[in-house]
Amino acid sequence: MLLRKAKTDFLEYLEVEQNRSQKTIRNYDHYLTRLLDYAGDIQIQEIDAELIRKWRLWLNRLGTNTSDELQKTTQNYHLIALRSFLKFCAKREIPALSADKIELARTTRKQVTFLTPEEMQRMFDVCDPSTKIGARDRAILELLFSSGLRVSELVALNTDHINIRRREFMVRGKGQKDRPIFISPQAAEYIEQYLLMRSDNVKPLFVRYSGQKKVDTSGNFHRLSARSVQRMVARTALLAGITKKVSPHTLRHSFATDLLMNGADLRSVQAMLGHSNIATTQIYTHVTDPHLKAIHEKYHRKT
Repeated sequence: MLLRKAKTDFLEYLEVEQNRSQKTIRNYDHYLTRLLDYAGDIQIQEIDAELIRKWRLWLNRLGTNTSDELQKTTQNYHLIALRSFLKFCAKREIPALSADKIELARTTRKQVTFLTPEEMQRMFDVCDPSTKIGARDRAILELLFSSGLRVSELVALNTDHINIRRREFMVRGKGQKDRPIFISPQAAEYIEQYLLMRSDNVKPLFVRYSGQKKVDTSGNFHRLSARSVQRMVARTALLAGITKKVSPHTLRHSFATDLLMNGADLRSVQAMLGHSNIATTQIYTHVTDPHLKAIHEKYHRKT
């Protein structure tokens, strides 16, 4: 079977049988199209170790708009997509290279950036809850820090998703996996204040109040985009005098760090963040290191 036809079948399989998100399908399409760009519409059997080695060299030298080469993490995304594709081929009994023959490139672990409770409070204080925009932004910051939501999960929320009285709700995250979300009394209070200020009946929880395209053809406010939330968070951090780069994901890191610093176990944090693998959650070992030092000093014999 030719690569282009097999790729189409694979993407349909992801959508229909695997129920993967449209974003995931678009990404896999993009990564496998890069293989087509390099190798052409070859037979699946021609994808061997040597071709993959040369494709990896090609990817390594492929520039972007902001860099002369692709980052190792991005290169690995291409390889992960190829491994999934080869597993699909094996499942459909299409002769192909074994997926376990493809090893990912080693990458350096990113330094986790998080905010202290004092820095978070400074960001909260920047927002003016007496205005609709200020009330919305304060509710967003409170919710991100209180819940550990991803920005994509936050902007997809509707007004009927959150139970303010119980302070919990379910969210569908990466891989179409559901997980419970819990929020603090303070976050619930600011969300409720924001909703009371709204005079519209539109479904999105967070909507736009500025920009040329703030309303749709029916005159309803548009849902706030992930990019708009990212800009708001970065702007608020600057106004709060925080010099480090701050994004919605920084608040997610801050949520996890705050839990661990107050005694939560790593498995519980894994569940609340929606990580499939505990290894992903272990990026927060920077928090547990001080605890290890305290245990060492308490229990190791002193000379």
